Amino acid sequence: MVTSSGNVRPLWEPSEELQQQANVTQYMQWLATEKGLHFHSRAELWAWSVTKIEDFWASIWEYFHIQASHPYTAVLAERKMPGATWFPGAELNFAEHIFRNATTERPALLFRSERHALVEVSWEELSQKVGAIASALRAAGIERGDRVVAYMPNIPETLIAFLACASIGAIWSSCSPDFGTSSVIDRFKQIEPKVLFAVDGYQYGGKTFDRRAIVAELQQALPTVQKTVLFPYLLGEVEPIPESLQRTVTWSDMLKNPASLRFEQVPFDHPLWVLYSSGTTGLPKAIVQGHGGILIEHLKSLALDFNIKPNDRFFWFTTTGWMMWNLLLSCLLVGGVMLLYDGSPAYPDSGALWKFAQDTHMTFFGTSAAYIATCMKAGIEPGSTYDLSALRGLGSTGSPLPPEGFQWIYEHVRHDIWLASVSGGTDVCAAFVGGCVLLPVHLGELQCRALGAKVDAFDEQGQPLIDEVGELVITEPMPSMPLFFWNDPNGERYQESYFNMYPGIWRHGDWIKITPRGSAIIYGRSDSTINRMGIRMGSSEIYRVVEGLPEVLDSLMVGVEQPGGKYYMPLFVVLRENVQLDDELKAKIKARLRNNVSPHHVPDEIIAIPDVPRTLSGKKLEVPIKKLFMGVPVEKAVSRGALGNPQSLQFFVEFVNKIPH
Repeated sequence: MVTSSGNVRPLWEPSEELQQQANVTQYMQWLATEKGLHFHSRAELWAWSVTKIEDFWASIWEYFHIQASHPYTAVLAERKMPGATWFPGAELNFAEHIFRNATTERPALLFRSERHALVEVSWEELSQKVGAIASALRAAGIERGDRVVAYMPNIPETLIAFLACASIGAIWSSCSPDFGTSSVIDRFKQIEPKVLFAVDGYQYGGKTFDRRAIVAELQQALPTVQKTVLFPYLLGEVEPIPESLQRTVTWSDMLKNPASLRFEQVPFDHPLWVLYSSGTTGLPKAIVQGHGGILIEHLKSLALDFNIKPNDRFFWFTTTGWMMWNLLLSCLLVGGVMLLYDGSPAYPDSGALWKFAQDTHMTFFGTSAAYIATCMKAGIEPGSTYDLSALRGLGSTGSPLPPEGFQWIYEHVRHDIWLASVSGGTDVCAAFVGGCVLLPVHLGELQCRALGAKVDAFDEQGQPLIDEVGELVITEPMPSMPLFFWNDPNGERYQESYFNMYPGIWRHGDWIKITPRGSAIIYGRSDSTINRMGIRMGSSEIYRVVEGLPEVLDSLMVGVEQPGGKYYMPLFVVLRENVQLDDELKAKIKARLRNNVSPHHVPDEIIAIPDVPRTLSGKKLEVPIKKLFMGVPVEKAVSRGALGNPQSLQFFVEFVNKIPH
């Protein structure tokens, strides 16, 4: 990846006025006045935040006036990973902190979809509906610790259901309805939910997708579900509930009995939600994060890292199956207005989201690097076509934003916009490296490491690197790190996922370079997780679907970040004897992946191979094959002596050499 170096002039620098008015500046002034701590730069503040971590997070608690019905007895019981226990003794509720910002001065959220014109939802309406849904859940016997899941798109009703769930101390989890059946079941079945919220269907790209049959499949596959709440998003209330759906009520049924909001007080580390990430083997990891950890991390992130202020209109183009939906809703914690969009970003044309930005007077536009690449290819000119005068910040995440993406934003969106290229993880529902309005933006670089995130680049021996590519590691605990994985009673899978390479050190699975100026460059995944359009999927999920076909004996998929924001995702298959990889079989494989995994994980190419390279212990050689595609010489990518079938490498060496560079 070509990036800036030396003293190349920044693409953007903050004005003196912006620096003085920044939230992080006000926080530093408070530290000076109240704590006698004087920091002369963002770099000094970061260094303090990751060395005096107890003092830093205690200051965040105090600065943001976190409300707890019981006080904490310590900030951090023991500084270790895994197993850090934050703010023991404290009891609070995440949803209660959302409603601290209820006001008649601004709406809580704005929403638009392909089927619905722009609407506002007031704080009063939000409060009434959350209260009613929470009361109905209580009446159905749902208590703190019970699981509530949603097969719902990015619409106001999903937010309402989540806040109702959180208010009573139940545990939330969601999947987008464009996920295939088996992907949803693989996730939800692990946590044994009692309630399922679902839509009857949705629209995307002008096409409608009826999901009632899939909801019936989910009911059959999730025997613990006692009640399904169906929101008639596609067909409307006039359509009766199908006979195939058992123990099902409508959304309007749940709203019939008004009730005031009540907030169950729960321990700081009481589970708030379950997110899903995927390794290379087994089911998706069910990552459990807590009320307090998410609350304190998101207050810090939205206010101090993203600089969101009351009245800001905050948007991220996301689905409910991506952690950015969870971060988006947290803008309500700092008084921001939540902007929701459901549908294709290219319908009715490539300017759909930019028109949404114009019509909502959006102040911060969050998206993925893949979407920016799509805009570049479409040749659109958002800055000259739409009124983006309210827009002051643009965020990009999901995969590395290439230098060409940086240039396009400053040339075709706004020359004076703050660009925050951000990288973090579902695992912590937060950023490790990202932006700060006090710092300049350099081509291809993430401005800085997030406050409270002790990020380093490590070599294989666990030594920190500067200006060299290494493994992204976190060397001090963060409050939003997973409490545990569901159904991982001894913590073995948790340990294996993050701490096996460097004991006591979190290895995230990204390649990173920390520059001498303190900025960072992300080079993509150092593990085999498929990360397309910001939607992460473990290869094992893909293999279960592909290898379930009678024609396929074995398979291997890699996802490769390429220059210009491109992402190449080939699927290699070993076929049964006398089976040909013709167009019909390719179409069959793609359809199966589209329907059972997701549309985002349909491969760019399907190639027949004689054998899948495996280690002596039988593991597929995903990361080394990915390295070959990224230009790493074969002798550096893999040790042939570690392979059970070293001859299988030759096909990939020859295949990669044929690809034009």
